Amino acid sequence: MARIHARRRGKAGSKKPLSEPTPKWVQYKSDEVESLVLKLAKQGMSTSMIGLTLRDSYGVPDVEKITKKKIGKILEEKGIAPQIPEDINNLIKKAIQLKKHLIIHKKDMHSKRGLQLITSKLNRLVKYYKSAGKLPEEWKLNLEMG
Repeated sequence: MARIHARRRGKAGSKKPLSEPTPKWVQYKSDEVESLVLKLAKQGMSTSMIGLTLRDSYGVPDVEKITKKKIGKILEEKGIAPQIPEDINNLIKKAIQLKKHLIIHKKDMHSKRGLQLITSKLNRLVKYYKSAGKLPEEWKLNLEMG
């Protein structure tokens, strides 16, 4: 299937191996990994940064295989999940930076098109998260710089 905004096809990226059991060399138990996730979240890390830190510094290849829960689910259960999902937050930051760029460089049409693509992606994500119940129905997308 082709991509939404480009006429190209391709694979989405790297895939995890299909091996189901946890590797034998992992030295952490389920409750230890959950406590590490909570400790890193209290330091202000996002869910993706928590996963990278656990992989690179602690040698945890996959949190979901060890705990049977994703990082976001662990944070939700403990009540410290972010209000706005991480992908929407990252796209909002990107759009604000692009709007600042367009204020200075008014004739940059390539960046203007990029902003249109980002805002359409944001609107699709907001629609999805509202229907999934992760965002309240009255939540509005605001790309004001400030």
